[in-house]
Amino acid sequence: MKRRGMLLFSAGGFALSAMLLLTLWVGPSSAQQSEADVFVAQAILAYDDKRYPETLGFLTKALELDPNNVEALYYTGLVHLAQRKPDLAVKTLQQALKLAPTHFAIRFQLGVAYFTLERYDQAEPLLREVFTERPLTDNVGYYVGFMRFRQKDYQGALKAFNTGASSDPTIQQLTRFYAGLALGILGLPERAAAEVEEALRILPASPLTGPAERIRETIVAARARERRLRAEVRLGGFYDDNVSVNPRPSNDPTAESLRTRMNRTPGEIASARIDYSWLRNGPWEATATYSFFQTLNNNHNLSFFNIQDHLGGLGGYYRGAVASLPYQLGVQYTYDYLTLNDAAFLHRHTGTVFGTLVEDTMNLTTVVGRLQIKEFLNDSTSLPQEVRDAKNWMAGLTHVFRFERDKHLLRIGYQFDIEDALGSNYSYSGHRILTGGQYTLPWGETRLRYDYEVHRRFYSNPNSILPVATPNTLRREDTEQFHYVRLEKPLPNNLTLSAEYQGTLSRSNLAVFDFDRNVFSLIRMLTRFS
Repeated sequence: MKRRGMLLFSAGGFALSAMLLLTLWVGPSSAQQSEADVFVAQAILAYDDKRYPETLGFLTKALELDPNNVEALYYTGLVHLAQRKPDLAVKTLQQALKLAPTHFAIRFQLGVAYFTLERYDQAEPLLREVFTERPLTDNVGYYVGFMRFRQKDYQGALKAFNTGASSDPTIQQLTRFYAGLALGILGLPERAAAEVEEALRILPASPLTGPAERIRETIVAARARERRLRAEVRLGGFYDDNVSVNPRPSNDPTAESLRTRMNRTPGEIASARIDYSWLRNGPWEATATYSFFQTLNNNHNLSFFNIQDHLGGLGGYYRGAVASLPYQLGVQYTYDYLTLNDAAFLHRHTGTVFGTLVEDTMNLTTVVGRLQIKEFLNDSTSLPQEVRDAKNWMAGLTHVFRFERDKHLLRIGYQFDIEDALGSNYSYSGHRILTGGQYTLPWGETRLRYDYEVHRRFYSNPNSILPVATPNTLRREDTEQFHYVRLEKPLPNNLTLSAEYQGTLSRSNLAVFDFDRNVFSLIRMLTRFS
């Protein structure tokens, strides 16, 4: 018995010693953490029941035991936000984020606290990350959209508003309201009015109701009052160094014989254009246009090259948005009649379809297709191969990079066209590269524009008359480069003064079509709306 008792004592003593050792090994810190977690668990239950003072009491005890308890710091920030004390929430959430920099909920709530304090520069990176990672997080779409709206990134704001989600009717109403404002600024008044109408439906008696109703009425009224008529008149003078398009020097006798013609002259230029929107119905719009163009060469020997052109047209357009991206679809028909020295020379029928998509504040893309039917009048040629009447088919794509809300632009594009002429000498397939840009100078809204185009044309058939010595041996190939430079200065009373340069450099394997031409002009433009 005594031996058995000693064994039992020894076993009991070993167990007790083990427990003491285990307690000493765990240490007081772990015990305090465990006790702190108990207070955090009690705080969470109280927070769920919205017993905020009691929640803070539990969290305070937890932080006294474990000052770096991330969960206790996080819930302390949530309580301060719930009590509308975002400044206090920022302090605890910043501390929590230092301890857990990748914690999703902490980043989000700290962003909300900054947002509530209108410290948007600090809120934006946090909330943007949250939106990128989990765009359906409650209310984050509104927060990000609102900050983009403030930065005048209206398309980005609209995307955030449409992507995000919220269970809060107030946030839902604000989201619709600002989405309507963004759509109105993007030129989609019907969609804007519909969004504001939906905002009113969500909370009919909220503090936002009055302003929303006024904005809805303003959008509708502004659309009704939007100016329908635009008139533009341009008057100026020019100097043309190759009106008659004389060829460059060569060894071709035919081209050399044409170089004796007079080709330089100053002159006057006049143009006018009127556009009238005769139909507006929701996203639909229809317009009518007329333009007039006249050049007068002061050198009477070159009066044959005086140009007059009359153009009239009709167009229809539809504006909308898909996946928060504004777009416009359009179709247009024009007819123009051109004379040389008051004698009929050419008339053209042109049909165009296009679509423009605004990807974001910095990108815009246009796709275009066109059919043009040309008929040359009073054509004196008796050779069927020289008849220039033709159908021209063209398809192209242009992309515009936009900077500082369209103060600066950069454009690049490509077009492919086919000229199907009655005369075999004029049928070709062509490739055109378009580049250019606009830069707004820092003084007086002066704008500098430069466009460069190169058109490469490959003619389908050997030329039947050129070269004169060896006809039917060469297929004509042209590379035509076009430079356009314009410096434009707005003046009072809707006037604009511009200095312009147009340069054409044509290179051809047939010397007759190898030429340079430079035109300099100074033009004053008057624009009126009504």
